[in-house]
Amino acid sequence: MDNFFLQTSSGIQDTLNPYISSFMDQVTHIPRTSFVTDLAFIMIIGAIVTLAFFKIKQPLVIGYLFAGMLLGPISPIWSWILPLGQRPYDMLEGIGILTDISALNLFSEIGIILLLFVIGIEFPYAKIKSIGRMAIGIGTIGLFMTLGVIFYLASLFGLNFMDSLFIAAALSISSTAVIVKILEELGRIRNESTILVLGILIVEDIIAVILISSLQSIALVGTVSVESIIIVIVVAVSLIVGTFTIGTRIIPPLIDRVAASEHHEILLLSVLGVCFGYALLANLVGLSVAIGAFLAGVLVAESKSSEVSKLLASPIKDMFVAIFFISVGALMDVSQLQNYMFLAIALIAVAIIVKFGGNLIGNFLFSQKRSKAIRSAFTLSAPRGEFSIIIIKTGVDIGAISTFLFPLVGVICIVTTFISPFMIKASDKVITMLEKKNV
Repeated sequence: MDNFFLQTSSGIQDTLNPYISSFMDQVTHIPRTSFVTDLAFIMIIGAIVTLAFFKIKQPLVIGYLFAGMLLGPISPIWSWILPLGQRPYDMLEGIGILTDISALNLFSEIGIILLLFVIGIEFPYAKIKSIGRMAIGIGTIGLFMTLGVIFYLASLFGLNFMDSLFIAAALSISSTAVIVKILEELGRIRNESTILVLGILIVEDIIAVILISSLQSIALVGTVSVESIIIVIVVAVSLIVGTFTIGTRIIPPLIDRVAASEHHEILLLSVLGVCFGYALLANLVGLSVAIGAFLAGVLVAESKSSEVSKLLASPIKDMFVAIFFISVGALMDVSQLQNYMFLAIALIAVAIIVKFGGNLIGNFLFSQKRSKAIRSAFTLSAPRGEFSIIIIKTGVDIGAISTFLFPLVGVICIVTTFISPFMIKASDKVITMLEKKNV
């Protein structure tokens, strides 16, 4: 019976191969002199897949990732129906049926910038100021507790010192882009606990920049550069303090003057200028563009026309954010999962549990309400993303770590992103259960 099914499957594949090969030949000969062709594939496949996920009431971010998997070389479609040597990633210089990787990465970065900018508009300075000290404390406790435990676990699994150190750093940082997008989809972006979560994410992004510099120093020189750490901290504090002192007195009045002209096009260009200008400033001083974009959003939030600015920028943000998550799905080679199955599962489980515990401990140390502590701990526990990939890529590029860590972390990022919406929803059930017990 098994032979029958194998023969049938082989027969179907043999029958389809000429048609698929012909189709792929036509696809590969489409004029590909610009990003337009890739963008067409992204938008068409993305629309179809996300509509399907919307119908089955699943977060759109998961639909975006799945659409990226269909477009990328790791799609089961390519490995099943096309013989070796005729798959799109064998025939093209790009990934799957996408070719312009540099443009894809550029659009992805724009997506992160716009996402954090629009979210920043939701949080004026007064809200951010109220959670500053707590965010630093809780974020630091959760991150370094996770880093220490994962480093120890990776060493137990036989990874060498540098591999263990880099993967521990990568998996200790939660994904700002993933968390913000999921909270936005679930309608929780204005919740009390979300303010604290965003504060912690900013702290983690700053620590991530410090970690990248420190890990490079350890790998190349063998010691940690204390000077570089101090410089990053001083620069980050200067940018944030400067934003909340000088920036709040200059930028909001200027935006209101532009808004007084009642030309939405000019207002949109102005607020986007603030957004990308601040992202550029953060990048020039060695910080994450996401930090700069968020601070720009906070400045716009101080203006009287903040709601109009948000409405104007949101549609553009939605398009680029979709490209960001689709590109993450396309660039991650989860076909490597079978080689690292046990290690990936172990690291995912430990990373989630320890990050949850670390943030919960931090919340209780800073006397947060139980419901707020549980929600923020669940939210921050699962997703790993942009900085995880950057840290591992940095290690691979300088030859400090094993190359297999890149697909391993890619797998972990995708799996934890899939898990994240369910973790956030689970916090509601846990809080409800605890409240019933106290009644």
